Amino acid sequence: MRVLALVVLVIFLAGCATTAQKPLGAIRASTTGFYHEVQRGQTLWQIARIYDIDLKKIIQANRLPNASNIEVGQLIFVPGAHGQKTEAKTTVTAKKLENFIWPVRGRVISYFGSMKKMAVNNGIDIAVKENAPVFAARSGRVTFCSDNMEGYGRTIIVDHLDGFETVYAQNSENLVKVEQPVKQGETIARTGKSGRAEAVSLHFEIRKNHKPQNPFYYLP
Repeated sequence: MRVLALVVLVIFLAGCATTAQKPLGAIRASTTGFYHEVQRGQTLWQIARIYDIDLKKIIQANRLPNASNIEVGQLIFVPGAHGQKTEAKTTVTAKKLENFIWPVRGRVISYFGSMKKMAVNNGIDIAVKENAPVFAARSGRVTFCSDNMEGYGRTIIVDHLDGFETVYAQNSENLVKVEQPVKQGETIARTGKSGRAEAVSLHFEIRKNHKPQNPFYYLP
């Protein structure tokens, strides 16, 4: 009888333990959301706008590092989304705000959040040829233009009138003035080596409500 009782007790405890365990992936399975397949030219910012989800939530949910670009075909988990919107709605949503473009084409030599001259880099630094054209990443209005901003050298700040600003620094020449309207793709400066730059490069920042953002999350 004692042996039988012991066997029954073991079976009972094993059953309780099995019930208490959660299957692998239960956290993700119980979280409401949707996997979005990245299309050509899409950015995280665009995806966040399509689903009307805070960009930070997407970054945190996917544990994306500062120096990574998303790729075509990559699956991005969008927390809180219940399904992909129709192509028509996606197109309409994407047209509400002008997307960002690269201000220059070159090799990124310093990433957002990395240390630069004993300070945290609030943008990215892109190596380019000297006197190459610097393009406005979005349309807007010039709100700052200096030939000798401390640490930044020749610097331009463009306000995009929707909470976003872009910063273009280390220039050899500024080609615009304060209060001047600029169009996306318009040449606003020439690349150089002013400020703390150790080599010819463009220092580029994107700010939202005056707070630095990772440009990789906004650039295609």
